[in-house]
This record gives sequence, structure tokens and C-alpha cells, in this order.
Amino acid sequence: MARSKSSKRWLQEHFDDVYVKKAQAEGYRSRAVYKLIEIDEKEQLIKSGMTIVDLGAAPGGWTQYVSQKLNGQGTIVALDILVMDALPDVTFIQGDFREDTVFQALLDVIPENGIDLLLSDMAPNMSGTDAIDIPRAMYLAELAFDFADKTLKPGGALLMKIFHGSGFDELIKLARQKFSRVVIRKPAASRARSRETYLMAKQYKG
Repeated sequence: MARSKSSKRWLQEHFDDVYVKKAQAEGYRSRAVYKLIEIDEKEQLIKSGMTIVDLGAAPGGWTQYVSQKLNGQGTIVALDILVMDALPDVTFIQGDFREDTVFQALLDVIPENGIDLLLSDMAPNMSGTDAIDIPRAMYLAELAFDFADKTLKPGGALLMKIFHGSGFDELIKLARQKFSRVVIRKPAASRARSRETYLMAKQYKG
């Protein structure tokens, strides 16, 4: 099957990407890890002893970084609808976060006293049509936010992917009610043409 012009362009961009090359050289599973690294270096999100949940984890770049940084001193739970190769000290759940059985399986492995940090890089399969993609993406963001609201310890933090569009301002407003500090980050590794940004919220009020 012949590739479309857009897919050829994406492949060329991907293989020319400085972050793709850097990830390959440094042994990371995906270029997306550099989004988390940049934000973590600025915000000091990940600390020894934490309980951390990573939603939308596959292929595991973010989880890999968290595992390396905690170095066995903490609890890591990763979830994705896709399979993910094992990582040290990581409990992985494969399934759709939107399904009740998968959601319950996640709750079952979280300590009763809650989590310190929720990471979410979840995004739907993009069709290229904003009228379809943005509502789907915002739905996942809202689910992740609601999960954080139910499971974070007081003082906990949230970092999640969020797309500009309908529902964006409302979610930011809600975050400011629930957390003492809320900022929007656009890491250097996030492609300029992408509408994705990251909501970083700290000091959950409980």
C-alpha cells in the first residue's frame, strides 16, 4: 500500500527529530520522556518514596524515567490500553482506563492512603479532525482529573496532557479550585504544531 504524503512527511519528521535521536542514544523508549524530564527538572515533581500512577504509559518512556529516578524507593503503577514491556519496580495494568473493571483493578493496587503524583499522557487516536479529536481528548483529561481528585493525598500533584479547545478553560478553572498552584507547560519536546499542552497542578487541597 502506498503511503500518503502526510504519512511520508510524518516519518521523515520523526527520523529527523532531535528528541527521537536523543532517546535512541540515551536508551529511552520514546521521545516523550523529554517532556517529563523538562517539567520535572523545573518543578521537582518526582521524589524518593512517592507513590506514582502513570496513565497512558506505553511504550513506557515516562514510567522508565520515574523508575530510574525512584530507584526502588517508591511505588509505581502504570496503565495503558497497549502492552508495555516490563520495567523494574513497576506494576503494569493493561486495559482501557474508561472501563469499570480496569478502573477497579487500578484502584485495587493503589495504597489506601492514596497517591503522591498522577501522571497522564493519555490521548485518543487522532483522526486529524479537531471537532472529533478535541472532545475525545478532553474527555480523557476530565477522567484523569477526576481520578486525581479521588486518589491524591493532600499536597499531591498532577501532570497531564490537555489540548486547547472546548472545555480547556473550564478544566483549568476547576484545577485552580482544587490545587494551590496551577500552570500550563509546553515542553520543548512537544511539537510546535501540536495543540497539546500539559496541566501541572501542585499542592492538592484534599
